[in-house]
Amino acid sequence: MTTPYRHEPFTDFQLAENKKAFEEALRKVEASLGQDYSLVINGERISTDEKLVSVNPARTTEVIGTVSKADQALVEKAVEAASTAFESWRKWDPDARAEILFRAAAIMRRRKHEFSALLVKEAGKPWKEADGDTAEAIDFMEYYARQMMELKKGKPVKSRDGEINQYIYTPIGVSVVIPPWNFACAIMVGTTVAPLVTGNTVLLKPAEPTPVIAAKFVEVLEEAGVPKGVVNFVPGDPVEVGEYLVDHPKTNLITFTGSRAVGTRIYQRAAVVHDGQTHLKRVIAEMGGKDTIIVDKEADLDLAAESILVSAFGFSGQKCSAGSRAVVHADVYDTVLEKTVELAKKLTVGDPRDHENYMGPVINQKAYDKIMSYIAIGKEEGRLMIGGTGDDSEGYFVQPTIFADLDPKARIMQDEIFGPVVAFCKAKDFDEALEIANNTEYGLTGAVITRNGAHIEQAKRDFHVGNLYFNRNCTGAIVGYHPFGGFKMSGTDSKAGGPDYLVLHMQGKTISQML
Repeated sequence: MTTPYRHEPFTDFQLAENKKAFEEALRKVEASLGQDYSLVINGERISTDEKLVSVNPARTTEVIGTVSKADQALVEKAVEAASTAFESWRKWDPDARAEILFRAAAIMRRRKHEFSALLVKEAGKPWKEADGDTAEAIDFMEYYARQMMELKKGKPVKSRDGEINQYIYTPIGVSVVIPPWNFACAIMVGTTVAPLVTGNTVLLKPAEPTPVIAAKFVEVLEEAGVPKGVVNFVPGDPVEVGEYLVDHPKTNLITFTGSRAVGTRIYQRAAVVHDGQTHLKRVIAEMGGKDTIIVDKEADLDLAAESILVSAFGFSGQKCSAGSRAVVHADVYDTVLEKTVELAKKLTVGDPRDHENYMGPVINQKAYDKIMSYIAIGKEEGRLMIGGTGDDSEGYFVQPTIFADLDPKARIMQDEIFGPVVAFCKAKDFDEALEIANNTEYGLTGAVITRNGAHIEQAKRDFHVGNLYFNRNCTGAIVGYHPFGGFKMSGTDSKAGGPDYLVLHMQGKTISQML
């Protein structure tokens, strides 16, 4: 019997011993910077001349590490290895596969601060955000292991006289995993171990800005006992390697988290049947959001301001769940706007190595330039209340930015900016607030701050998002508590960390036996 699943606790950095332990982890990580990491194909480490260079986004002169890049020939070798390994891996007892995840979770738990410190350096995450990222990675392993132990029994179906029927789940095959950089540990781990524990083999192509932490996790899986060929580490160019993997006739499943543009391209390419392909590919995609916090006139206005702030500026707004739109009832609009601006004035921006900094950098020059271009648009479309500036001289730092008085159809009310920018819009009543909240092509998360019970019920029915929160922020879904995934162009609503997620990585099989 395994222990029941419990969410991995967050670290309290107000305790001196925890702060000291994390500082020691930072020093340990910093002492190991600049190392080179190889591909892993069929358990073999392969070094190539072409490298991904991972840099600290808070201090761009600091190299975190270099990681070998695969070409199409090496990817082909990895696909063949995964295809061969699948024939034995799929026959493993699900409990044994789950046990590997439990061991990997235990290893990461012992090294939790080390992984979090690496997130501070490689992804630019503040301590609290990094700690939550690592905790979520541990949660995914623990939760999916337990889920698999339940699913191995299949689901009950009816039998009848002279006939016994079973409904079981069976693995699909070779899985291509393309995780994002913003949750470089949690989502990378979750999307890798879900196909793994369900009996599939994996080709892990990490996000280009954050490949080192993915390399470290592959080492954890090897230590935990994953056989050769079951997980293959193949960093590389998104077009040369990524599209080759998606198109390959032996690819059965693609799991992707990232932008709408890339996600829809993968979805389209996966629909094409190539020579030698004997199956239809399955795609699990999470593609971002333009998430809204609605503030009703019957609301705790201090809670509203705090919820907007946390949702908009946590990890510099670089979350698909980030609350980048505040739609506020006209009667309380000015008050909520003022309270949010006052809270934003207290935020500190700088190198996240310093625990006192609330916000760190954005991930790279491309992101910085995009965010600053949207801030320029915002200055034309709305009223700048705070922020609106950036500094990329040493790292990619953007100040928390609030725009007011936006038209619901304004670009910064519609486009996913993926940075510390929030737009305020006024609504004359709750019906209009819901109408505005639903007016984008996305439908990932949303929040409603209200004391009105009827409006809560109305929002449950009519706010068209995959994750809806009341009287709290719209970020921070916890594995096993808030299954995560969105509607519309936010993706396939695959609900990571929920009871239906693993079955997406398997096929249902009906077995009927006559007596």
